[in-house]
Amino acid sequence: MTQRYVLAIDQGTTSTRCILFDQRARLVGVAQQEHQQHYPRPGWVEQDAGEIWRNLERILPRVLRDSGVSADQVAALGITNQRETTVVWDRRTGVPIRRAVVWQDVRTEELVREFEARPGAAARIRELCGLPLATYFAAPRLRWMLDITPGLRERAERGEVLFGTMETWLIWKLTGGPDGGLHVTDVTNASRTLLMNLATLGWDTELLEFFGIPAAMLPRIEPSTGSYGSTREVVPGIRIAAALGDQHAALFGQTCFARGETKCTYGTGAFLMMNTGRERVQSEHGLLTTIGYQIDREPVYALEGPIAMTGALVQWVRDNLGLVASAPEIETLARTVEDNGGCYIVPAYSGLYAPHWRSDARGLIIGLTSYVTKGHLARAVLEATAWQTREVVDAMNADSGLQASTLRVDGGMTSDNLLMQVVADVLDVPVVRPFVAETVSLGAAYAAGLAVGFWPDLEGLRSNWRVAAEWLPRIDPRRRADEYERWQRAVELTFGWMHADRAAG
Repeated sequence: MTQRYVLAIDQGTTSTRCILFDQRARLVGVAQQEHQQHYPRPGWVEQDAGEIWRNLERILPRVLRDSGVSADQVAALGITNQRETTVVWDRRTGVPIRRAVVWQDVRTEELVREFEARPGAAARIRELCGLPLATYFAAPRLRWMLDITPGLRERAERGEVLFGTMETWLIWKLTGGPDGGLHVTDVTNASRTLLMNLATLGWDTELLEFFGIPAAMLPRIEPSTGSYGSTREVVPGIRIAAALGDQHAALFGQTCFARGETKCTYGTGAFLMMNTGRERVQSEHGLLTTIGYQIDREPVYALEGPIAMTGALVQWVRDNLGLVASAPEIETLARTVEDNGGCYIVPAYSGLYAPHWRSDARGLIIGLTSYVTKGHLARAVLEATAWQTREVVDAMNADSGLQASTLRVDGGMTSDNLLMQVVADVLDVPVVRPFVAETVSLGAAYAAGLAVGFWPDLEGLRSNWRVAAEWLPRIDPRRRADEYERWQRAVELTFGWMHADRAAG
């Protein structure tokens, strides 16, 4: 019998990857290509959607060729993507109108403040879509594009230009582009736009009117698994059977299928997500109410706490300060000391996300004395990720009435054993890393495989999950409490920096 596989496209913030998995969820082949990041102004982050597509054209055939797998051996394709990154393109030519505006971008800060000034707006928006008014989400970026690009709004109203996040862009291109390409998104990505109603799972007319977004440019919303057509470009004939935002895919890949099960993906940022089952929990502690995934008629909801700067902080220390030559060296440097020497780093480089949602905050290093060495700074870098994780987990426990008894982790930073130990120490719960570290890609593959019967059910997926490493808490409780209190004081000092700066100017 011919061996069959499931293929995942993982379109991330810094690169695009194609990964093949077999029926036992083992990685068979991978191809990856980075894309350029553009920073035209402070706080602006852009990418070329055309470049990302051209990269996919190269790596999709490569992973099959290098693995010795033909297209007819691929049972299904699942796509996962960086969320909130906003693309607008010409329906007729398939050319992007301008560079994509990335989820980290804060150019819409003034626009968001204008929206917030409308009486009752913030509460009403959160009631409808589960999200706060913030620069993090797609709707303000899309409105900004419509406002600053001459004639774009009129073209959007006529349906001549299309909007999508990255999975929508890639599905449209893969299924034909200008020649009949499918313009679709899934509920997880749609739930990150500020435009989808969490109860109806459809575009909300009140939200569209509030943000001034023409409905004609929006994609059709589908469940996370189902029929997204078949590829007609690059490698024709592969069924696209799933789409999920990257953090939802990680929740799925970690097999967090029960209420209270919680995962954190540590990458450029960190993203915690707790499964709340069929219950739509309205957060009172600065978290996002979102769709975890939808594989049948009923969605599974989740609470999420995104953190903007984790791996990106290590990159900053490497590239801007030159304290280390490579990212893994941060652990070696941090191990030269026993603690942070009283030094704390709050990486609010473009504001703080959950649970604070302060776009006016900016980063700081505090507690510096002549005693502090570069080893202490390295330790403070790692602890910044751990304390931010603690803030979000505390908020999740308070909102849900559940208790995260274990944190399942994945992402590049989990190779840092000291960091994982510090996370376990500050959370006071075990931290576990699965055998398959590529949980974002695996989640997309799982969802696609379920849709076509490649895997029978959720329990079958659970049987593939195995622990590769575990870290248990071992810090003194009094030390944990004292250091958390100092971290919280440091965070408060970052608030209002940009507002104060404008007032002084």
